[in-house]
Amino acid sequence: MALAPRNILVTKKKRTPNITESVIEFTTHIRSTYPSINIVFEPESARELHHQLPFPVYTYNQGPGTPQHLSDKTDLVCTLGGDGTLLRASSLFSHAASVPPVLSFAMGTIGFLGEFKFREYKRAFREVYMSGAPDTYSTLSDSLEGVPPRLPTSPEDPLDRPLSYADIRGKAMGSNRTARILLRNRLKVGVFGPDGTRIGGAQGDGDTYALNEVTLHRGSSPHLKIIDVYINNRFLTEAVADGMIISSPTGSTAYSLSSGGSIVHPLVPSLMLTPICPRSLSFRPLVLPSETPITLRLGEKNRGREVEVSIDGKTITEKLGTGMEVRIAGEEVRKSDLGWQGGVPSIVRGTMGKEDIAEDHWVGGLNALLKFNYPFGDQEP
Repeated sequence: MALAPRNILVTKKKRTPNITESVIEFTTHIRSTYPSINIVFEPESARELHHQLPFPVYTYNQGPGTPQHLSDKTDLVCTLGGDGTLLRASSLFSHAASVPPVLSFAMGTIGFLGEFKFREYKRAFREVYMSGAPDTYSTLSDSLEGVPPRLPTSPEDPLDRPLSYADIRGKAMGSNRTARILLRNRLKVGVFGPDGTRIGGAQGDGDTYALNEVTLHRGSSPHLKIIDVYINNRFLTEAVADGMIISSPTGSTAYSLSSGGSIVHPLVPSLMLTPICPRSLSFRPLVLPSETPITLRLGEKNRGREVEVSIDGKTITEKLGTGMEVRIAGEEVRKSDLGWQGGVPSIVRGTMGKEDIAEDHWVGGLNALLKFNYPFGDQEP
């Protein structure tokens, strides 16, 4: 029997007053309607909001064990902002093997990854709450740090116990459940020195997981970079370019798209290899099977001796020097006794009834947000 989520991590777009107001409205509704739920914020947001909320809020200590710790303790992630907010939420689990389900509200500039409008938050959360959750949940004890709250004004849950879906009247289960999961595959990334030793291995096996892309770029250097590209451990080419992008299907509509890469549906298990401004007219973007290992090595011929490496838009501290390499492959997604392991489970709309067809967010996003095949000039009436 599935249990309702108890610990919800809420992430928001920073330094945006209207979204802060929406977060207050959203979390106040959650606590008043589902009083057994605990609200967790990122440390900066917790400091900003705890005096404005009439209930206890929690945060976490940032440190080496944070990703796995959050993964073990969080049942659901709610994001209020744009695609960058969702990427930041995903990056909190960039060293964890599993990610909690993500409910995203599009409140940013484009919001291609956001499934719901904020005005739908009551209905969206109710559908998620009643559609299913992991079989296990964690309570907030010493492992999450409480921020001193104002005194609560809403009553506590009189039962103070896990709420199973069998207890919920009007539950949505089986083929009629109204909230469904789109499992977005991630990239598994490792950085290695010229001698093959792993760099930055403090987190578990040292791999970092990326939802969108991994980018090698010349940065402020005026020189093109020479990057040796290997696929399946076989040499493919010596690329002379501003940089290279390895993207997931989710990331195919981001930097890769701006660089001429293909648009790939998130359900297609694949990797995209896209050059950035190559010194060649025949270096076209490649689409490869997701399990294909790709190695990008900084060649010895480079005039500039380093290249910047960024993962989901965040530049890593260690620049890539001559002879160093980045190894990328699709994350393994598998079924286990605890459910699906790997990927980012994004909550999307399901069927709303027998005669209704679920809205395809991806197709709608291509048309409405990316203006797919939009004609030049004025359209005829």
